[in-house]
Amino acid sequence: MTTTPELPLIDLNGSGTRRAICPHDCPDGCAMTVTVENGRATAVRGDKEHPFTRGGLCVKVNNYVDRVYSPDRVTAPLRRTGPKGSGRFEPITWDEAIGTVTGTWKQVIDEHGPEAVMPVSYLGTQGTLNGLNVGDPLFNRMGATVSERTYCDSGASTAYVMSVGPTAGVDPESLVHSRYIVIWACNMVSTNLHLWPFVAQAQRNGAKVVVIDPVKHRTAARADWHIPIRPGTDGALAMALIHVIINEGLTDRDYVEQHTLGVDELTERVRDCTPEWAEAETGIPADDIRTLAREYAAGQPSMIRIGVAIERHPGGGSTVRAISCLPGLVGAWRKPGGGLLALPLWAFPVNWDALSRPELRPEGTRIINQFHLGRALAGEIDGPPVKALMVYNSNPVVVCPDQEKVLAGLARDDLFTVVSEQFLTDTALYADIVLPAATQLEQTDIMFSWGHFYIGLNRPSIPPVGDAISNVELFRRLAAAMGYDDDCFRMTDEELIAAAYDWSAPALDGITPASLAETGWARLNLPGPDAYAPHAEGGFPTPSGRHEFLSGAAAGGDFVLPLFRQGSNEFQPGGVVDPLPRYVPPVGTDGVHPLSLISPKSHAYINSSYANLPAQQRAQGEPSGWLHPDDAADREVTDGDLLRVFNERGEILVRAVVTADVTRGVVMASMGAWRAQTKGQATVNAINPTGFADLGHAPTFSDTKVQVERA
Repeated sequence: MTTTPELPLIDLNGSGTRRAICPHDCPDGCAMTVTVENGRATAVRGDKEHPFTRGGLCVKVNNYVDRVYSPDRVTAPLRRTGPKGSGRFEPITWDEAIGTVTGTWKQVIDEHGPEAVMPVSYLGTQGTLNGLNVGDPLFNRMGATVSERTYCDSGASTAYVMSVGPTAGVDPESLVHSRYIVIWACNMVSTNLHLWPFVAQAQRNGAKVVVIDPVKHRTAARADWHIPIRPGTDGALAMALIHVIINEGLTDRDYVEQHTLGVDELTERVRDCTPEWAEAETGIPADDIRTLAREYAAGQPSMIRIGVAIERHPGGGSTVRAISCLPGLVGAWRKPGGGLLALPLWAFPVNWDALSRPELRPEGTRIINQFHLGRALAGEIDGPPVKALMVYNSNPVVVCPDQEKVLAGLARDDLFTVVSEQFLTDTALYADIVLPAATQLEQTDIMFSWGHFYIGLNRPSIPPVGDAISNVELFRRLAAAMGYDDDCFRMTDEELIAAAYDWSAPALDGITPASLAETGWARLNLPGPDAYAPHAEGGFPTPSGRHEFLSGAAAGGDFVLPLFRQGSNEFQPGGVVDPLPRYVPPVGTDGVHPLSLISPKSHAYINSSYANLPAQQRAQGEPSGWLHPDDAADREVTDGDLLRVFNERGEILVRAVVTADVTRGVVMASMGAWRAQTKGQATVNAINPTGFADLGHAPTFSDTKVQVERA
């Protein structure tokens, strides 16, 4: 058992420079320095000593002090005094708030059973302690409805693990050694900014950088080759690339024979997936597909970086299965700078069960995916009605689909809603009780990354602003008031840090919480980026030990992704899973709704965080809809017009941006803006679908059919 660390005390009312780690759901996990004068933060800057983030902060966070001390910040518990949605509240004490919340929960449980209580949360903070799993032990112990959280990477990670196992595979810093880099469905400059310098260095060293995306965004503009593609057809392109590589003899035969499984079956599967077939699906010329396949195979070590968006259509999982085959076919894993970069977080020895405590959950507890929150609040899902809702680390009005139904549910007089927040978000406006949440400068947390190999310890830099508390402390108080006396509800932050990681794992050799308290961050104990190639000689953590084109996990029919339990049941792909990659076409458009809508992350917001702050609003601009000049001309739309984008689920109003940077037949409207920033009080998820992709209950937000007209 790991000894509980004794972390040095911090004079929160003193002055000096503190170390911190950015809390947000972003692969960069930036190291920060905080300047404090007499207990007040005066500046937050990037830590120049950090080898990956190198002193830079993005537009979202570079004025973090403004967020901490914003006059709009929630700094005391609030009780609703006006109609739901009115934003009228009065301050109350913490004792009153906790008493009201737990008293109401107990009443709901007595009258309707524990499944009438439903939590809703995601990654408003990415911290190991205060993030994804922080509330799971309480709600598991209660027997509340399990809120399944599959917004990001659940489908892609399921597919990735089916192919190569739960392995980091690639050190992001090793991209400087890549000779050919394919950035697929990822606007790196906006959503993974600190990886770009490594790509740029490779580019200066002679590497070719290719971006595959329906939009010529900030990253595509810096690439050597932008390949526009129809949304949801990436799987067809991947299958055609496999076809060319195999049929033209471009494989690394020795690597395929020694370290992969299922090449014969894969060869048969892609027999008819010619570049001409893929051209009809993707809109990419067949000759370009051949060129891409030949250059990728020849440009060793070659690297593919996939983004979260790759999974967001009906065949998203199958697409990643197909893409995952490519580095095995060409032997890209042999050298540093080669392979497939998805989620390096598999390198971190996190003890997920210690965080979520699934053993506390009664067998058979109801599970509702958050994409179906609107249906749940409308009573359209089997089981008891949802009578109490607890929202933390999330703003479901903006990030959930089915927006109108979510709003109608939140407006119910018989629904008791609690929101833990830093600001009065679109969701918090409908709360009965709002609880003040701490920022990263006011709490302890330990941070892994899903974009590099550095672990970081965040200590408080300042005293809490007002009555704000961390999520960990919030759930300690709620558990005590509910009468839950399990040991996990009395653990200190230090005890949670000790339990949350396997500190004896080789990756943490020489790293302790105490050492992190001194240094702020440390690289995992792994070979450096010049030497990290763990699959040069195979050794994949799959059933066969090989890179599996033919998935043994799928053939066995039963496998678990610990990361994505998230307090829910294990991720079992529904029904029969094809052990080979295949192409699942998008639902596509029709005569009534002939355009495809995509809703990528905003440049200046992270999901809906920061969309209420003036500096980020200025950087992001008014909510807009990008469309191709030909599509605009067909509808007599000119640049700057107010657009109505609509389908059978609803409509949004956005400002037209007419540009050839978006593929014809596509409308792009970034997500993240709050309703108050829009002309029609509706954001893009009002028209996005609620259906699942083929693996991991991933969303299908990139398979949205719409029509556009001038408003």
